[in-house]
Amino acid sequence: MSHNIITELVSIVGNSYVLTAQEDTAPYLTDWRRRYTGKALAVLLPSNTEQVAAIVKLCAHHNIAIVPQGGHTGFCGGATPDNSGKQVVLNLKRMNHILEIDASNQTISLEAGCILQSVQEQAAAQGFLFPLNLGAKGSCMIGGNLATNAGGTNVLRYGNTRDLCLGLEVVTAQGEIWHGMKGLRKDNTGYDLRDLFVGSEGTLGIITGAVMKLYPLPISQWTTLIATQDIASTIALLNLFQKRATSLLTGFEMMAQESLALNEKHFPQMANPLQGRPPFTILVELSDHESEEHVRQLLESILEEAFEAGVISDAVIASNLTQANSFWHMREQITLAQATEGANLKHDITVPLSTLESFITETDRLIRAQYPGVRIINFGHLGDGNLHYNIAPPEGVDPQTFNAANEKRVHELVYGQVERCGGSISAEHGVGQLKLEGLRAHKGAVAHDLMKTLKRALDPQNILNPHKVVSI
Repeated sequence: MSHNIITELVSIVGNSYVLTAQEDTAPYLTDWRRRYTGKALAVLLPSNTEQVAAIVKLCAHHNIAIVPQGGHTGFCGGATPDNSGKQVVLNLKRMNHILEIDASNQTISLEAGCILQSVQEQAAAQGFLFPLNLGAKGSCMIGGNLATNAGGTNVLRYGNTRDLCLGLEVVTAQGEIWHGMKGLRKDNTGYDLRDLFVGSEGTLGIITGAVMKLYPLPISQWTTLIATQDIASTIALLNLFQKRATSLLTGFEMMAQESLALNEKHFPQMANPLQGRPPFTILVELSDHESEEHVRQLLESILEEAFEAGVISDAVIASNLTQANSFWHMREQITLAQATEGANLKHDITVPLSTLESFITETDRLIRAQYPGVRIINFGHLGDGNLHYNIAPPEGVDPQTFNAANEKRVHELVYGQVERCGGSISAEHGVGQLKLEGLRAHKGAVAHDLMKTLKRALDPQNILNPHKVVSI
């Protein structure tokens, strides 16, 4: 049967875009963290929505599961097939066209395979800001950003990907096409189907196109690194910036000392310019549409007030774009430094800002008491309560050995504190297959069963990304 299926798939997308040889399919079968590796009947590279719909109809007819895939930069194994060799991977990288930039409506219509950085650049060329910004922007795709409701560094001001999306084009599990690409900010006509698919990780439908919001490019941006001595001071600093800068505050990132120490270990050129290796380094960005002088004076005024209040101990304002980019590079390279160091236990969590100090203080205490010498690589988008709270083994201890022995217990400990603080076990990375097992307990039976009901209703054959997010 597989030979007949391959022949039919070739008739849809062409021989060059149905990959079956091991050397051709290998790049699509292992996730970014190299935690999951699967097998596939074929990797398919469609060029348009009609081909995606035809593929889904064919697979539904033969009851073949489909794993939708974008830039393959996810952290939870959500775009990796299982080991059966009976699933097909549907990668959308050929669907990479900007369809329209509507200047009057301040929207951009595009296909799901567009690379995030390319979207940013093309919007900027027309005088607009596309504010979604991730460390993986050079390879992640808009479809994957939507499917996982990606967050990133600008959530504080502009929200998650869901908040930037006005309309979608989606192929359903039956191979039908929902043409929902309207650039409307108001459309109160019943259920919001868009929100069903954003964040569903390809389990309810395959996103093939979208209409996204654009914003005017800011006239000026000022970036600063700030030293704080504890989390209480860090939150006080955030409150001060939110009070004084309001909507001009577009970035508030926190990096604990151990995170930057790991950075410097692998990238010596990224030494922290702040004096004395402070316990916490805060990266703040203000964006303004008025004037360079206005935002500069505001930033200096806020920093002066923070110094006088004893909230901060040092600060460095970027003097030019190159230095500002180097500050952001420090933050973005932490993930690569972790990968270079070796496998670590990752937690992409969020808690209310009111419980953030309690979470960090208590979780740090419990982790260090139970695992002496471990390194807590804590960093993230503190302005919206999202921490990447990761545990690396003590220096000299093999990461694989440490993780194998302690992963379950460390996750239980961290997630237990997340629950105590009323948070979430996945802030922006999604569920995938990594967090599937514990999701029912975290969401609660009613919420989890509602998710199952949706899955059964929209994908009764369970052919769209099965055993990801929710199992039926």
